[in-house]
Amino acid sequence: MADRRYRAAAAGALRIEPLGALTALFDRRSMQTHLVAAPMPEILAALDAGPCDAAALAARLADVFDLEGDGDPAPILAARLRELAAMGLVEPA
Repeated sequence: MADRRYRAAAAGALRIEPLGALTALFDRRSMQTHLVAAPMPEILAALDAGPCDAAALAARLADVFDLEGDGDPAPILAARLRELAAMGLVEPA
């Protein structure tokens, strides 16, 4: 079974404010605020380039972060994408 592809929220739907180690994500559509830690903000930023699955997301993040040595990051990123979808911050593509 292929991994599900996800897309970022529409431009302007989220207000993202770094707060030290945490990041506040205000969803203008639901009027909810979520406090998240890395790698959630980085995942959202990577999805701005377009919809992708966990393997493609790992490739995008590898361009910016050192993902070597920890095994395949795709299963972990797939779980994070499902968490973001459950919060309504990303959508299936």
